Amino acid sequence: MTFNSILSNLLTKKSPDELIAISKKSELKKTLNVFDLIVIGIGAVVGTGIFTIIGSAIQGGPEGVGAGPAIIVSMVLAVIVCVFSALCYSEIAAMIPVAGSAYTYTYATMGEFMAWMVGWILMLEYAIGNITVASAWTGYFAQFLKGFKHILPAFVTNFPMWLRNDYRYMFAYCDKFGLDPHTQMPFIFDKIPVAINLPAIFIVLILTMILVKGVKESTRFASIMVGVNMFMIVSFILVGAFYVKPENWTPFAPNGFEGIFMGAFIIFFAYIGFDAISTTAEETENPQRDLPIAILGTLIICTILYVLVALVLTGTVPLHHIDTQAPIAHAMRMIGKDWFAGLLSIGALCALTSVILIYQLGTTRILYAMSRDRFLPKSLRLIHKKYRTPHVLTWISGIVVMICALFMDLSISAELCNFGTFTSFIVICIAVLILRKTDPDRPRPFRVPFSPLFPILGILTCGGLMVYSMKYLTTSSLYFPLWLLMGVLIYVGYGYKQKRLEENVKQSRVSKIAKLEKIEK
Repeated sequence: MTFNSILSNLLTKKSPDELIAISKKSELKKTLNVFDLIVIGIGAVVGTGIFTIIGSAIQGGPEGVGAGPAIIVSMVLAVIVCVFSALCYSEIAAMIPVAGSAYTYTYATMGEFMAWMVGWILMLEYAIGNITVASAWTGYFAQFLKGFKHILPAFVTNFPMWLRNDYRYMFAYCDKFGLDPHTQMPFIFDKIPVAINLPAIFIVLILTMILVKGVKESTRFASIMVGVNMFMIVSFILVGAFYVKPENWTPFAPNGFEGIFMGAFIIFFAYIGFDAISTTAEETENPQRDLPIAILGTLIICTILYVLVALVLTGTVPLHHIDTQAPIAHAMRMIGKDWFAGLLSIGALCALTSVILIYQLGTTRILYAMSRDRFLPKSLRLIHKKYRTPHVLTWISGIVVMICALFMDLSISAELCNFGTFTSFIVICIAVLILRKTDPDRPRPFRVPFSPLFPILGILTCGGLMVYSMKYLTTSSLYFPLWLLMGVLIYVGYGYKQKRLEENVKQSRVSKIAKLEKIEK
């Protein structure tokens, strides 16, 4: 095989018409309306940011400084970065309403190899990001149980740390407080540590079972979780507003522009998930109309909530007293509202549960699209006869998250998730520019305004924020290229060969049909 033929294969595209024709034969059930899509969007976005990440963005972490009260500027900066990408997502999702999100859109514009790489990168956004959220769920679950210390036995309300943390955290905890790891967790053969994030594994297992039942059933469950979550957040804003002290907002930006930019990078994790809406395109009743409304509507609603929560949080609690694990609940305890802090823990559990559910849904639908294109084994895309869901992939994605929760470093997984998302957003902006040139006459139910300016701004803002953060986040900056290299190796070793086998099968079928027609004549 010559270099030119290999290059030609790498750049092989699927036309939008071909993708749409394939999606019309989809075995997935079309049941989602615009309300369901907005629930999916809010369920994926509102949760992690408000209940966990916002504390780290304000205070900073081991590899970066915090924004302080200027977190609201960080949020506006992060949402500006998102808006340009969201507009591009809206145009291309309405034009090509097919499962697979950025993976599918890349296949239509940049070819086979880039499509595989974007699909591989999306696994960082959804599957790896889900590990972070599931572990955060464990933290709030432990806080929730402590509220029953006078009712339930101590071994339930304060169950051992090695049953709610990964082994990396346990070793770091022991090192920080000068403890012997052998006294804090069991060891197999006195060498292999045993530390299992049991609640995280349990919640992922339950939600995987719900997803197998069907996407409509999953969105009904998510609607309940989102409803409780929204009630708790609005209640926090209304109650906390009476305890705001303007002096807590000074100094407004204690770490200057560095803190604001790093805060924007960290809080960006809170906005990840609105693009999960586009992964459900084949299960949407009217995707051309509903997808753009849901994507943009989700961003507007979530931004308003984020800014109001940030104002109340930083105005209620002095900067250095803001908690990085459960900032909202801790703020209520600081003003003597312990009972309300307990209620907020319930809201946090509901919020994080909906995020895990939507991330699992996004992971499965992207893998389904990749399997349909033969990058993954055909057997993986089997559809459940009763529930009409890709049950094999649903179970695989759930099991992967459960296994990775045993050893993945949580802060690193969140940072990797951000790098993956920035990359996919850049690709989407480029895809819109390419389709405007290569297919200008195709009907576009929604068009990005001020194109090509807005897509270019999307590329520059995402790329700039990602490059800037790489100066400080040295560990994840190293792991991200390694993840890309792993994707290249899998494509070379399996994906490329499978695609060529598929092409050979198609060519043989065409030749057989041609021979039969010739014989008949």
